Amino acid sequence: MQPERGAVERGAVEPVRVGRRRLLGALAVAGIGAVAVGGAVVEDVLPGGPRLRRLLGMTGPDGAVPAVDAGAVRTERVRSAARGREVGLVTIDPAGPVRPDLPVCLALHGRGGSARALLDLGLPQFLAAVGAPMRIVAVDGGDATYWHARTPGDDPMAMLTGELPGWLRQRGLPAPTRALGISMGGSGALRYARARGGLDAVALLSPALFRSWGDARTVDGFRDEADWREHEPLLHPDATPVRRLGVWCGTEDPFCPAARTLTGRAAEARFPRGAHTDGFWRRVLPEAIGFLGTV
Repeated sequence: MQPERGAVERGAVEPVRVGRRRLLGALAVAGIGAVAVGGAVVEDVLPGGPRLRRLLGMTGPDGAVPAVDAGAVRTERVRSAARGREVGLVTIDPAGPVRPDLPVCLALHGRGGSARALLDLGLPQFLAAVGAPMRIVAVDGGDATYWHARTPGDDPMAMLTGELPGWLRQRGLPAPTRALGISMGGSGALRYARARGGLDAVALLSPALFRSWGDARTVDGFRDEADWREHEPLLHPDATPVRRLGVWCGTEDPFCPAARTLTGRAAEARFPRGAHTDGFWRRVLPEAIGFLGTV
């Protein structure tokens, strides 16, 4: 999956070689440390730290896809009238015997991604390794749609609310009651909860949220400021009913300040060292899937 562009740097920054004295001095200036705030663990809260650590490549270890046998994965192409095109539809079963009454979790990919990109991320293996009793469903939402009608004739949210339930029903599956959103998909998951009138649980990984129009306009994901104000989840907290909200975002991720504003609403909020990368998402996916599986 690709990092967000514009407000977020593209890819990870290459580490630079620095001398021991320079490194120790830089870390002292940055004030690297950790504090606990309520139920959240927040690392490096002093100014300058995240930018410096990103420069030095100190963004924590990358996670790895578990070496386990995954459950059944089905990939299909379906016609979406709401999006005006064929889209990919992926269904992931947990490992072992599968009950017909298992709940469904909707997984929303990030900008530049697709439903199949979540397979590359290792979602089937993580689901099997955690053993969460649920199915995961993913569908293509477009490159920079931010999961709403960014351009005429292409409405990913109408697809999720109006077409996806029918596709699932045809396959003997219930409508999703929980959601996992990564980057652009994180903001989409909150919009989905709002459109559905509530979900049992939502897990957000590095959610692409914008505290100002100046930040939002850099990603070209909205038609104009009015479009952003209508759809930005941070501007409609009371209209986004979620029983249990979980948030994971790295302290070196430019979206971290916005993600931290969700801490008071979250049942679980973790902000370890990490950037806006697949490696970070693979590191925290076991926690996020476990969170979603214990509703």
